[in-house]
Amino acid sequence: MKTYLDCFPCFVDQALRAGRLVTDDEKLIKELIDYVGESFKDISLESSPPETGEYIYGKIREMTGIDDPYKEIKKSNIREALSLYPDLKKMLDKSEDRMLTAIRLAIAGNIIDFAFGKKFNLKQDIERILKQEFAIFHYNEFKENFENVSSVLYIGDNAGESVFDRLLIEELGKPVTYVVRGIPIINDVTMEDAVESGLDQVAELMSSGSTAPGAVLRLCNEEFIEGFEKAEMIISKGQGNYEALSNAEKTVFFLLKAKCKMISKDLGVNQNDIVFYSINTGNQS
Repeated sequence: MKTYLDCFPCFVDQALRAGRLVTDDEKLIKELIDYVGESFKDISLESSPPETGEYIYGKIREMTGIDDPYKEIKKSNIREALSLYPDLKKMLDKSEDRMLTAIRLAIAGNIIDFAFGKKFNLKQDIERILKQEFAIFHYNEFKENFENVSSVLYIGDNAGESVFDRLLIEELGKPVTYVVRGIPIINDVTMEDAVESGLDQVAELMSSGSTAPGAVLRLCNEEFIEGFEKAEMIISKGQGNYEALSNAEKTVFFLLKAKCKMISKDLGVNQNDIVFYSINTGNQS
């Protein structure tokens, strides 16, 4: 996905919120915002938003010396999600279509996102998304593809959401490689977060090497690129990965809640719609 003009105010807002999370020094936060604003002249509208995110959060690390400002928030989100895990498993047991319910739950977990500064209530959002209609629903394409694969590459998004990914991975019942960010950035899932979520018990873990809040291929390591190219099926979670991979030449299944108005515009859906969208399957409906 390209960068839209409306993305630029969001970049400033992200820098302000992240800056305030790590320091009370308003002069330092002002320097950060100045840096972000000055960098706009060098940002191409053809680049993806996660590539700009790399600049912003790299500068935060450089100016504050804090590598993971969201660390404690991520731990709290993971604990909350794990506390819900037993009840969510029971919900799956009662479901008429376990796979679809697991997909809905995985999308419900996508509400745990601090890039947009919006409050969420996890229990209420789960209940809402379990009943919500899909704006884009490529479930049949998914089932047709899934029948013919022996393994899945699953690209994670946020910590806490990672517990909901675990539910879907368990339901897939095939070998899964779960991909995390290369370094801490916003509240995106890292290797440490994935282990805390129990994902090492159900999947092989891999770092993408990406230093951006999305699997930007030019920023990923060779191991991930090789795995991406060879993957029989790719599931991509969340907005950042959609922004990074929406123009990929591989078949990719995107699971997300369209929280951002520009992502909603790019997908042709309304803000806060839930989306199960595939590219390059050849038979999208």
